[in-house]
Amino acid sequence: MSRDELKALVAREALKHVVEDAVVGVGSGSTVNHFIDALAAIKGRIEGAVAASEASAERLKKHGIRVFDLNSVNELPVYVDGADEVTEHLHMVKGGGGALTREKIVAAVAKQFVCICDASKLVGVLGKFPLPVEVIPMARSHVGRELRKLGAHPELREHYRTDNGNLILDCHGLTILDPPALEAELNNIAGVVTNGIFARRPADLLLLATPEGVQARRRKR
Repeated sequence: MSRDELKALVAREALKHVVEDAVVGVGSGSTVNHFIDALAAIKGRIEGAVAASEASAERLKKHGIRVFDLNSVNELPVYVDGADEVTEHLHMVKGGGGALTREKIVAAVAKQFVCICDASKLVGVLGKFPLPVEVIPMARSHVGRELRKLGAHPELREHYRTDNGNLILDCHGLTILDPPALEAELNNIAGVVTNGIFARRPADLLLLATPEGVQARRRKR
């Protein structure tokens, strides 16, 4: 199976976890695009969706799925999103598409976070994928210096602004042995909006697409 076929397979599997007559949280990225397309087939059975990026919101609207502002939603039973890397502990690196802050906010609200990706994203240790850090523009140089003190090699994502109007520094060269600790430490740097480690609020369920089918892995409590 091609990578695209694996993404479509796991996206369809995620439909089983969508709660009927409720609002579903929707992340962003190529795998999530497949999920949005699959969601269109059952749009009459859900109230609507909260999108973690402007691009996802537009795709949902094109399918005729009602998009809610997160502030207008009292509860969010399920949030479905992808990952750039994920470990067996369901800690993740996200933000390759730049929507990490909004993704982290929606994930924080959701009762269940379902991560969907293909088997190539499963890693033993996070860090090979450059870690995105969203930064307020005036703090770019300061944050860059602080990141280098931690052993990172930050690079400005050229010609890019997040949906929040901020910059992204992509951090190369990190081996993330304690994801929750590093997530907190990075977020304490003045000028950092958030970083792409999702460990303090990890996924609850990982759906992993393989050529043999979709594997389900639940987070150990």
